Amino acid sequence: MRRSQALGRYGEDIAVQYLQRQGMVILERNWRCPVGEIDIVARDGQAVVICEVKTRSSHQLGTPAEAVTPRKVRRLRHLAAKWLESRQAHAPDVRIDVVSVVQPAWGPPQIEHVLAVGS
Repeated sequence: MRRSQALGRYGEDIAVQYLQRQGMVILERNWRCPVGEIDIVARDGQAVVICEVKTRSSHQLGTPAEAVTPRKVRRLRHLAAKWLESRQAHAPDVRIDVVSVVQPAWGPPQIEHVLAVGS
């Protein structure tokens, strides 16, 4: 596994733990279809939450959340519809969140949770 893949996996693990502490239920991780991948699908009350996780080792290239462009948000909305269709499910609310994890060389990870991006 490459260093970047290991860092990404680590960030997803940290994000799952964080979301669970916030009371969310993790429904699925790394769901894939021909259109792309959803890092985390969770439930927050009645809402289905599509979580994009971005992990970095520093803020040198900006915050991880800044990497989630409007184009990426559109793709995540499309993926959310595909996920719901694949599960034959309906949700009264579908939300796109971004969880940023920065793991500096020393110290605990820094976590930022941006709710309802692109809304």
